[in-house]
Amino acid sequence: MTLTMANLPRVVSHEEWNEARKALLVEEKAMTRARDKLNTKRRELPMVKIEKDYVFEGPKGETRLLDMFEDRLQLLVQHFMFDPSWEDGCPSCTSGADEISEGMLRHLHIRDTMFAAISRAPLVKIETYKAKRGWTFPWYSSYGSDFNYDFHVTIDPSVAPVEYNFRNADELEASGAGWMLEPGSSEQPGHSVFLRVGDEVFHTYSSYARGAEWFGGSYAALDLTPLGRQEDWEEPKGRSEAVREARPDFSS
Repeated sequence: MTLTMANLPRVVSHEEWNEARKALLVEEKAMTRARDKLNTKRRELPMVKIEKDYVFEGPKGETRLLDMFEDRLQLLVQHFMFDPSWEDGCPSCTSGADEISEGMLRHLHIRDTMFAAISRAPLVKIETYKAKRGWTFPWYSSYGSDFNYDFHVTIDPSVAPVEYNFRNADELEASGAGWMLEPGSSEQPGHSVFLRVGDEVFHTYSSYARGAEWFGGSYAALDLTPLGRQEDWEEPKGRSEAVREARPDFSS
């Protein structure tokens, strides 16, 4: 399959395009209003006080959740998949972390919000990989802590009851994710949000699976394009395959 006009949107007059665009705009505005309502509900979620004294390892030594705020009010955490036995971090988490720019961090800081990544790998592996990628955001090791298990991003039936994306073992089995119930451990992606009130820390939100894809920006940008994210599940079918077939080989 090659990228031909048959794989692409119909070619029409400007007048016909304008009418189609205005019809889509009605749906876009409805989605924007629905997203605003959803964001309001997210802000209205209750919160849970963090009672456990989680201890992490960071570049400055022993670190706690409160320390990660760096005197700001909010903390966004990326649960970065990095098993202690791995030499490199998860490729998908790496792609997301590549989008954490200095500008984005600066804008978060202006609004009293800190960003940090947390992984179960030992700090020496984290620091090595971070240097290789050229990242500057804070990244802490939860190795030896309950943190990953409590936030359901390290799945190990021998350590804690299996739960992921707010589904228990039976629900995961029914959804086709029964592999999470198998012996051994696995790392999973997600984001969690914490709020600081004085010296107390509260958990306000977590999202997993595709809920984590919005943090960064490239997917939102690609969703505006005719070729989209170029994933096989997207509609209309066939475009992602056509793009891969037609893409020039820049290696030669």
